Amino acid sequence: MTMQTATVSIENIDDDEGLKSVMTALKNITGVTAIELDPDNNVATIRYEDTDTSIHAFTAAISTVDYVTQPFPLDAPQNPRHDD
Repeated sequence: MTMQTATVSIENIDDDEGLKSVMTALKNITGVTAIELDPDNNVATIRYEDTDTSIHAFTAAISTVDYVTQPFPLDAPQNPRHDD
C-alpha cells in the first residue's frame, strides 16, 4: 500500500450544497483518507491508498454529483488548465 495524492479539476461549484455533495461523494470511496476542496481555484486534492482506489473512482464519483465539466487530473495534457 502506498499513500498517493491526486489533484482533480472541479468546475461550477457555486454553493455550500454543491461542496457538501462533492465531499460526500469522495468520502464514500474506500481508500480515501483526506480531501481538501479549493472552490476558489476549482480543484480538489485527495489523499488515498493506491491499492484501494484510483483517480478514476474520484472523477466518476464527482461526475455523479454533476458539478464537473473537466474531470481530468490537473497535470493531464487533455485538461484545459494543464499549463496553469
